[in-house]
Amino acid sequence: MENRADPGAAPPGAACRNASRPPVVSGIPPERPAMPTPTTHATAVLDRNWPLVAAGALLGCVGIGALFSLAVLLQPMSAATGWSRTGLSMAMTLAFLVSGLAGFGWGMLSDRVGPRVVVLAGALLLGLSLVLASRATTLLQFQLAFGVLLGVAVASFFAPVMAATAAAFERRRNLAVSLVSAGVGVAPLTMSPLVAWLLAHYDWRETLLIVGVLAWALTLPATWFVRALPAAAQPLVGPDASADDMTTAQALRSKPFIVLGLAFFACCAAHSGPIFHTVSYAVGCGLSVTTAVTIYSMEGAAGLGGRLLFGALGDRYGAKPVLVAGLCVQAAAAVSYLAVSQLDGFYVVAFVFGLAYGGTMPLYASLAREAFPPRILGGVIGAMTLLSGLGMALGPLVGGWLFDRYGSYAWMYIGSLLVGLAAAAIVTGFPTARRPGTPRALFDAG
Repeated sequence: MENRADPGAAPPGAACRNASRPPVVSGIPPERPAMPTPTTHATAVLDRNWPLVAAGALLGCVGIGALFSLAVLLQPMSAATGWSRTGLSMAMTLAFLVSGLAGFGWGMLSDRVGPRVVVLAGALLLGLSLVLASRATTLLQFQLAFGVLLGVAVASFFAPVMAATAAAFERRRNLAVSLVSAGVGVAPLTMSPLVAWLLAHYDWRETLLIVGVLAWALTLPATWFVRALPAAAQPLVGPDASADDMTTAQALRSKPFIVLGLAFFACCAAHSGPIFHTVSYAVGCGLSVTTAVTIYSMEGAAGLGGRLLFGALGDRYGAKPVLVAGLCVQAAAAVSYLAVSQLDGFYVVAFVFGLAYGGTMPLYASLAREAFPPRILGGVIGAMTLLSGLGMALGPLVGGWLFDRYGSYAWMYIGSLLVGLAAAAIVTGFPTARRPGTPRALFDAG
């Protein structure tokens, strides 16, 4: 007898296939279980290395604090040794110039061997430079130890650590790099008072020796937490990974780098003049030197808060628009110094100015990560740091020249307004960033 399939019956095996499917209710297709997206997985891999952030902030605090200890040591050193203040100050100038050049070299090296090796070498050099400076018997020896060697050491803490941090975070990248940068802002509030306290109990040589040993004690353990994100977990620059095979040489010729480098240079040239000369301007307005110095302290404290505020805003609205807005605020605040002559007015302007320049500085590293792959980010940020250092050196020099020529700081503040607005305009030319794509590990697995 012929077996005929019932037209209404389910085909063979259908019961097994449908057993795990939820029923359709009222014609609404069943809801598929949520699957983790590549971006979600990438964010899970990223945004977790907060120990790196803490270590970076500590390294920056100790490094910059050691460098700026010379401001506290200047008078007692000059009195004890007979070395001129100009000669001693030259050590600080050398440190800044050398750190700019060394920062590029350290950044390139960190791309090859990783940031931990670079930072470890810098930590060893940091303590060594301070110990050697404490033993210097001539001004030249001090300039070489404190100016050249210390400048090389401090530079190792910035480009490599900022690159590693920018690569290790996605959703909280701007806040993370801002927290690392905040260590620099904490230095005047911690290391400088410590050096002053040590000078009250010891001479300058013993003070520098203690600071050197303390630098080793703080920075060497911190290097353990400085690690780069594994290559398999590093997100591609864009969905098509078109920039993922870019070399450092190609990056330094690219439009994103040219935009960021020029903007960073102009930004630093715009704010370094007012930072350096505002105390003298305030004294010219009738304030005492002691009182005028508190204006500088207000700028520094506001800058610390600005790093945190702009970092959070950058994560919410994007680094590019926040940076453009911050540069405009910085430019307006700089020229506003011309409108004040009393301490209260100086404090208000200093707060806004410090908030803006402190907040904008870390955002350049975040934008660099949006444009360049992590494996060359150290060299890119090192080159940007070199350009920013040139801007920092130019501002005070031009400000002093303008005052000597015209007998007033008015043109310096007006120039800061114009250069600051130019920096904002330059940033608007930064290519629209694409969110990082899927980690390589996911592509390989698929």
